[in-house]
Amino acid sequence: MARSLVAIRKLRQPVSTTSTKSSRKQTSAGAAWKKDDGAAKSGAFLGKDRAGISERTWQISAAAILFTGAFLRLISLSLVPLHHDEGVNGNFLVTLVREGSYHYDPQNYHGPTLYFFSAIIPWIARFLGGKDFGAAYGLTTFNIRLITAAFGVATIWLALLLRKRLGTMAALSAAALIAISPGAVYLSRYFIHESLFVFFTLAIVVAALKYYDTTKSAYLILAAVAAALMTATKETWVINGPVLLIALVTTDIYFRLRERLTRKSKRKSGELGLREQMAQTLDRFGGPIHVATIALVALTVFILVNVLFYSSFFTNYPKGVHDALTTLSLWRHRTHEHEHPFLQYAFWLGQEEMPLLVLGAAGALVAVWLAKNRLAVFLALWSFGLLAAYSLVGYKTPWICLNFIVPLAVTGGYALEVFYQKLREFQQPRLFVALAVLVVAICSYQTYELNFVHYDDDQYAYVYAHTRRGLLAMLDEIDHIAKQMKTGPDTGIAIVSPDYWPLPWYFRDYKRVGYYQQIVPATEPVIIGSVAEAEQMKSTYGDRYQLLNSGLAADGSYALRPGVDLLLYVRNDIRR
Repeated sequence: MARSLVAIRKLRQPVSTTSTKSSRKQTSAGAAWKKDDGAAKSGAFLGKDRAGISERTWQISAAAILFTGAFLRLISLSLVPLHHDEGVNGNFLVTLVREGSYHYDPQNYHGPTLYFFSAIIPWIARFLGGKDFGAAYGLTTFNIRLITAAFGVATIWLALLLRKRLGTMAALSAAALIAISPGAVYLSRYFIHESLFVFFTLAIVVAALKYYDTTKSAYLILAAVAAALMTATKETWVINGPVLLIALVTTDIYFRLRERLTRKSKRKSGELGLREQMAQTLDRFGGPIHVATIALVALTVFILVNVLFYSSFFTNYPKGVHDALTTLSLWRHRTHEHEHPFLQYAFWLGQEEMPLLVLGAAGALVAVWLAKNRLAVFLALWSFGLLAAYSLVGYKTPWICLNFIVPLAVTGGYALEVFYQKLREFQQPRLFVALAVLVVAICSYQTYELNFVHYDDDQYAYVYAHTRRGLLAMLDEIDHIAKQMKTGPDTGIAIVSPDYWPLPWYFRDYKRVGYYQQIVPATEPVIIGSVAEAEQMKSTYGDRYQLLNSGLAADGSYALRPGVDLLLYVRNDIRR
């Protein structure tokens, strides 16, 4: 069997049409990334691969991981009240869906992809059931979070596509780590840009690898599309993009230096020089003219996709494109907000993702030390390079951690692959099972606690200035009042608190809502104010309104988020 596989590999090696001598020289350029160990060595995965896993077992395992990831991201998706930022994003989406208008604003908001992808479900609902049906069943908390959750599941799928590069066990382990990561689950259930952004970043890597392996131009175009969507999602592409390029270049330099040290700086007979390697690589991709043409097409696609999204499909052209080019200078001056020390991201990861952090560090060390798999070294440089780059920026928020979680998970998957192969050599696979059970148990427990129990407890790292569950109780009271008055969405609501997000999302169907942000004369049936202005509210509204005690706090307030509590006043003529 071993000899037959060797024969298959030999038949699959590229054969030069120039001479037998030149065919023997094909060692470095075109095959550099193909010489790696792991699944790349085992060819087409016929029967059982080098991990001893059959194709059927692989398919069942991959499907089970995808199902688990989808289940954790979709179950009770509306359980957690919207965060302040989710409410702002939801407000943009409501305007886009109902008025057909969205203009990119570089002042304090991220890119347009989240809104256009999220508008698909409401648009379909409106197309199938009409305007009222679309408003009722399209713009829901579940539906808007469904988009980010779907991209979270798709990221798990991308990790599985790295099987032939890293190995079966590595791909399964990486996908599983992403599927049950507390942070990956929590942030995929958030209606923010990060889930899309991380998916597009990993998609660049996967598509580029496919292009390198197959030389099919379509994969380079896909990589360009992914890169364009990444830049159209969030301005932090200026960090992720360069880190990817630096990791790629550094990986190549690292392997060249190791080869020189191993060979004592002496070129062996028949070994190709750098110029010859580059020429051979260009030939493998169809020649210089073909490569230049495809690169130009990819660049054109990259620009076109960005222009389409930032111009809101030419409805805000050229202003949207101009704003996209100026946003970086605007954001550069806002990094003083949410200031945290250099090691804050490492601290957050250690608090919520310790198994992932340990496995990722182990995978990075193993990859760099063994230097048997170029992709593994690239992933190590990518994950920790990205962590270092973001740590240098004073502005830090927990959802940025998703950018580290995914490459750390893949790097950790490689560590488990190497560990598994070593244990198989010593016929001790049970130790791997024990380790896997331990990791799954820890991650599963943390995922459950964070996502379904303490989802609004700011003692947890990812719960950052999050809306408290008590707000939903206040919303239920207001809905009850509207039903009692039989005024429904025409019920008047005056919001005099300076802090009120994400209330605009929850009041999206109410037609008479005023956001005054200060104490004003009001006659509406419902008034929402801040505890910080309780005395002024009492003196202004006390004779005509009654405080509706929440029963959740001594002062009868409803918690909006840490440090912000709201009071609900109801007009005296409304019976309770």
